[in-house]
Amino acid sequence: MRLIEKVWFHSHSAKWILVPLLLPFMMLFFMLSFLRRVAYQLGLLKQIKLSVPIVIVGNIGIGGNGKTPLTLYLVEKLSKQGIKVGVVSRGYGSKAPHYPYQVCAKSSAEQAGDEPLLIFQRTGINVVIGADRIAGCQLLIEQGCELIIADDGLQHYRLARDFEFVVVDGKRLFGNGLLLPAGPLRESKSRIKSADCLVVNGESLWQEKMASSTLPILTMQLSANKVVNVKTGVSIELKTFLTQNIAKSQAVNAIAGIGDPERFFKTLKQYGFVVASAQGFIDHQPYAIDDLQQFPRDMPLLMTEKDAVKCADFAQENYWYLPVDAVFSKNTSADAITQVIDEIAALTGK
Repeated sequence: MRLIEKVWFHSHSAKWILVPLLLPFMMLFFMLSFLRRVAYQLGLLKQIKLSVPIVIVGNIGIGGNGKTPLTLYLVEKLSKQGIKVGVVSRGYGSKAPHYPYQVCAKSSAEQAGDEPLLIFQRTGINVVIGADRIAGCQLLIEQGCELIIADDGLQHYRLARDFEFVVVDGKRLFGNGLLLPAGPLRESKSRIKSADCLVVNGESLWQEKMASSTLPILTMQLSANKVVNVKTGVSIELKTFLTQNIAKSQAVNAIAGIGDPERFFKTLKQYGFVVASAQGFIDHQPYAIDDLQQFPRDMPLLMTEKDAVKCADFAQENYWYLPVDAVFSKNTSADAITQVIDEIAALTGK
């Protein structure tokens, strides 16, 4: 974890030096982002309204919050209602030959970005990347998409939207509560109130404070029931994989290049894995085989699905990933998400 992230999320002692130094830049960032949003609200900057419904899945901070699992969930449920869904994404860190770029079976993580490639491989739907979301959406519309999910599109105000999800990490919440670069927030917490639905990834006492809000608040959990070999694609039920490792008295190693690597390592331990060694990398880590040479090949190396798409080209037999799915079952969340899905589906006229 980088020092600045320790300052943002873990109250590292360096905050006493870094935060005061960064406050002037934070004020500048606040003014620019505030004026930009007001300009769109007043019509000084033009929003583009497209011919199909646009659903935003985003957050007010940086780092992993659970947007991709929610996007996958929405794609699955809306597709089951007979809606042709497409996904548009910036494709963070991608090096595509051109933009907008349509992710395909031959795409690499370097070309498409890790999360867009993951979404395509999981769902097989049309996924387009590019900084110009309007151009990406138009390409998806030309391909017959009836509804488009904009992954991480909350701050892309040029794109008019019909429904907004804001995803919040129930563990890390808003860090120190400050805007970039003094804190992890792209927008202030008050921005949440104007969304259509708030999804909290994991339980948090903060949800109780929001109980009086008229905004639908859903609790999302991430669940896994299998592991998949990165090299061969063979999947094994999680319980079976655990039983085999326990029988051999075998621990596992683990890596994670996501917003909060410790969350993944904690999840492995909660499922019953004995983790011998765990190494966190920066979010969207562009892996090379040398990065993983220190892990012995006679022990399973577990990683996230997001890591796996970047390790596929040099995967060894002992590389496994843990695919997770969004589950809504806490309190009334299961019924509420069904109502939300129906509301979104109705936007298409189906």
